[in-house]
Amino acid sequence: MPEATGSATGRAGCATHTPRGTAAPWLVPGAAGVVLGCIAVGAVPLLVNGLATVTALVFLCYFVRHAAFAVTAVRGAPVDLVAPTVRPGDLPQVTVLVACRDEVTVVGGLVDALDRLTYPIDRLAVVIVDDGSTDGTAELLDALVAPRPRCTVVHRPVGAAGGKAAALNAALASADGDVFAVFDADHRPAPDGVDRLVRALDDPGVAVAQGRCIIRNAGSSLISRAVALDYFSGYLVDEYGRQALIGLPACGGANYAVRATDVRALGGWNATSVTEDTDLTTRLLLAGRRIRYDVTATDTEEAVTTLRRYWTQRYRWARGHQAVCRTYRRAVLGAPHLSPGERLEALCFLHAYHVPVLAAGGFVFLGLWAGGVVTPLPVLGVSVLWTLLFLGPLVELGAGLMVAGAARRDAWVIVVFLPLFVLSVLVSTKAWIDGLLGRPYAWVKTARAADPVAA
Repeated sequence: MPEATGSATGRAGCATHTPRGTAAPWLVPGAAGVVLGCIAVGAVPLLVNGLATVTALVFLCYFVRHAAFAVTAVRGAPVDLVAPTVRPGDLPQVTVLVACRDEVTVVGGLVDALDRLTYPIDRLAVVIVDDGSTDGTAELLDALVAPRPRCTVVHRPVGAAGGKAAALNAALASADGDVFAVFDADHRPAPDGVDRLVRALDDPGVAVAQGRCIIRNAGSSLISRAVALDYFSGYLVDEYGRQALIGLPACGGANYAVRATDVRALGGWNATSVTEDTDLTTRLLLAGRRIRYDVTATDTEEAVTTLRRYWTQRYRWARGHQAVCRTYRRAVLGAPHLSPGERLEALCFLHAYHVPVLAAGGFVFLGLWAGGVVTPLPVLGVSVLWTLLFLGPLVELGAGLMVAGAARRDAWVIVVFLPLFVLSVLVSTKAWIDGLLGRPYAWVKTARAADPVAA
């Protein structure tokens, strides 16, 4: 998924998630007591200005990161390479894994796309998990796989817990092979997509090969068009930059291949996480394993088409990503096998959904400054603060358009990101507060563009 907006996973399923590392219940009242104490002694201006300074430094750090990725992508990101050479004698056995819950509108297209894969048929199998569907997906899948002997359907009961991660774990019992290629039900891999992912696993130190996801329904609505641009930025700039500069790209949750030995060594996917991809990325990093991103291994997926669906999807990404951060950031900070640069990048990645929370604090600061509650900062200082906040993502968006070779008329969609940015601040802040308070989270599947259910 695109990092601070996401990986583009369309995770299916419904689970209850209680993140590890949830804050103690006294933390919020304690913080409130500190603020009230500052008010009592008249230290509000000092406190707020100090927080504003820290916020500006964080924004500066992320701006430099965004800019470095953008420059790297514009200078070198390939978007069309010659198809990999197929070496049947050397190719591993691959099993495609797909988790489906109530996906009757899209799963047929996925199966058709899998039929067009050019990977040698004698080295390819497919396991699709019906994760307790109630909309006819189970019956449709049974009909689709009947004439396909290399395909298997695993049925989980209605109401099964654990969501996508648990569904993938259910597939492990019947999945063999050396490599698992994971797709979501709304995805359509390119015919040579699996070939390219497997090629990226030639290095024995690489545990996961991640491909690039492209939005195919950009014209459905203004929201889906903005998400398509977001994916240009996320996959052509951010992921490519992390690969080229630091060597630490992330697993996006779909259109990736993982070695069976690695995922089994971790005990499978983490069913307590609603962002199993971020969790997998971090656990592999801590285990000393690597992820490689191949920008040419492409597939397409559906984008959300309404603000309500956008909120639902991004809340899930923010809530899960922040929980993974709370769980693993200390371990990442102390990981002895990571260089200082790798450790810094890993921490930036883990805290990506905390930056919008700082932005919410920045909005509060500006309100206090405008109301004269705090000592006014120089106009230049305020301008720099907000320039750093907006400029980094805008640089990545512009670079994504350039690398993708998008038409000039598509550039106007960047304007839509200003209100979407404010919405993302609200989403991430709510997710952070809910996670801090330990509120349970019910994971509801994002409705597809073709779904008859309004959401």
